Amino acid sequence: MKIICIGRNYADHAKEMKAEVPTAPVFFMKPDTAILRDGYDFYFPDFTQDLHYECELVVRIDKVGKNISEKFAHKYYSDITLGIDFTARDLQQQCKEKGLPWEIAKSFEHSAPISQKFISVENLDLNNLTFELKKNSETVQIGHTSDMLFTIDKIIAYISQFMTLKKGDLIFTGTPAGVGPVQIGDVLEGFLEGTKMYEFKVK
Repeated sequence: MKIICIGRNYADHAKEMKAEVPTAPVFFMKPDTAILRDGYDFYFPDFTQDLHYECELVVRIDKVGKNISEKFAHKYYSDITLGIDFTARDLQQQCKEKGLPWEIAKSFEHSAPISQKFISVENLDLNNLTFELKKNSETVQIGHTSDMLFTIDKIIAYISQFMTLKKGDLIFTGTPAGVGPVQIGDVLEGFLEGTKMYEFKVK
């Protein structure tokens, strides 16, 4: 199982990061050890002083595919959920300044908390979903899939040009504006269409 994360898929987030809006999906990888299942606490790593949350819609691939055309991409998944792409922002900035890859800031242990619950896409309008992240009961991010620069099907078609997608692979589809820091003691809650999907405490 691999974890594929899409960067800058919401224009407002690209702007808040002072980054160019991409003309094609930008993606990076996380190892399977990045997964943290709902119900477990997240422990603040000691190698960063500036850890940020990024709430994202997550798609689970359920069929092997390579060079998938966009019009058939919907046949390769049937469930979605919510996750967090934790980012060590200080380490990421250091890497950017040196022109280095920044997996160190994205791919560390438990940097991809994810809900235990998956929701069937049947009867859902994937281009008109709303998700929300609350920190200590206050809303800090609201995402609308209608604002995605690249739809789920476009993302799958693009990624599958470069690598085979396999059953169980997870695609984090990008975060909306509103990313920010977390501290020890914070509680993060994710909601998809009003349904609570996860709750993580930072320790």
